[in-house]
Amino acid sequence: MSQPEAEEYRKDLSTRHINMIAIGGAIGVGLFLGSGKALHQVGPGLILIYAIAGLMIFFVMRALGELLMYRPVSGSFAEYAGEFVGPWAKFAVGWGYWLVWIVTGMAEITAVGEYFQFWFPHVPQWIPALGALIVLSGVNLIAVKLFGEFEFWFALIKVLAIIGLIVLAAAILVFGFSDLGDTASLSNIWSQGGLFPNGAASSLLAFQIVMFAFVGVEMVGQTASESKNPQKVLPRAINSVMWRILIFYVGALIALTALVPWNQFPTTGSPFVHAFTLIGIPAAAGVINFVVTTAALSSCNSGIYSTARMLRTLSEDRQAPRSVGRLSGRAVPARAIGITFCAMLIGVVLNYFVPEQAFTYITSASTAGAIFTWGMIVIAHLVYRRKVARGELPAGPFRMPLAPYSNYVVLAFLAFVVVLLAFDAETRIALYITPVLAIAMVIGYLAVRNKQPQQESANR
Repeated sequence: MSQPEAEEYRKDLSTRHINMIAIGGAIGVGLFLGSGKALHQVGPGLILIYAIAGLMIFFVMRALGELLMYRPVSGSFAEYAGEFVGPWAKFAVGWGYWLVWIVTGMAEITAVGEYFQFWFPHVPQWIPALGALIVLSGVNLIAVKLFGEFEFWFALIKVLAIIGLIVLAAAILVFGFSDLGDTASLSNIWSQGGLFPNGAASSLLAFQIVMFAFVGVEMVGQTASESKNPQKVLPRAINSVMWRILIFYVGALIALTALVPWNQFPTTGSPFVHAFTLIGIPAAAGVINFVVTTAALSSCNSGIYSTARMLRTLSEDRQAPRSVGRLSGRAVPARAIGITFCAMLIGVVLNYFVPEQAFTYITSASTAGAIFTWGMIVIAHLVYRRKVARGELPAGPFRMPLAPYSNYVVLAFLAFVVVLLAFDAETRIALYITPVLAIAMVIGYLAVRNKQPQQESANR
């Protein structure tokens, strides 16, 4: 006998779950896999680029945090876009964000396939990618608490690994042990051609890779309706974003480039694994490969969770089929999870046909979609603050610093990153895809808008 369908989400995500989900969302595969290519492109100045991008993301998160304290809801940024910008914005953000996580999930399972080749070099890349997708979809189908537990441990492994790298690097720099000997030095950061040895112009193009590393940081907003105390937990998680970026991104890159000169890192594979191999601890390289595999699994796990909740939000507003948003007896959107699984299978197909180009293609498309989502969060916040200033809405205690000026700076920065996508042949594919998706969004929204009055009259 099947369980009856649930009507509401269960508030089964505790404080430790939310904090680790926030951390896990900020540490994705972009750091572990994409930073090797970026280091070759930029040099040690990548540290500065991560810091600048991280500051912009912090402002985005504070804007989202202020909106969450105003009205904590599932599908938060789509809801806010609909309320403060218009119904079309809710449709575009909701479906756009679903697509972002679909392609991000593809990137993460691509990374899983690449990392598995460290242990099983003769296994085709698509096989572990498919296995990971099946297992994580099953986890999300069982219960939100199980998702939270998986994400807690996934995130904890990532945190411990990065802190371990930083501590080990500091010990090597002070005491000089390891196979690196005297070649490990803080001077490696500036002595191999300066911070930007390839020139500032080529270095700017790395912003696309850097921004992809932050895709998912906004996902903590999706947990609002399933957390036990969102008014208390979410501000703490959001406020810690800047510290997480400084420690886990800037700190890790300083450690890596001090241990190994930037031009000795390979453009493929993980720079973390390469660094530990050169240190002379081959077993540690295997451990780090396990960690970065965990990072990819964590991000894919979050993607399945987030896309399913966004689909339910859209279905509740009749911007997706009503049946898609139904909760199972375990209070999870099972049908939405199934649709997400089928869509992410495209990533497995890409790994089969174009395993070498899969990661770059996917991250380019994902970054463009994420930039649109972040931009809409900032715009919705701007409109919200204008209504607060007019006395139409109450002011909250958790405000975005320097608004509205910080809003305009973030929007200008995001527009700058979009322009940069056009200057790289590999990332330009995102700009080719975007107009096609925009046309599809317009057609989809018009179809939904025209259908809604018919549904309402039929229900009377």
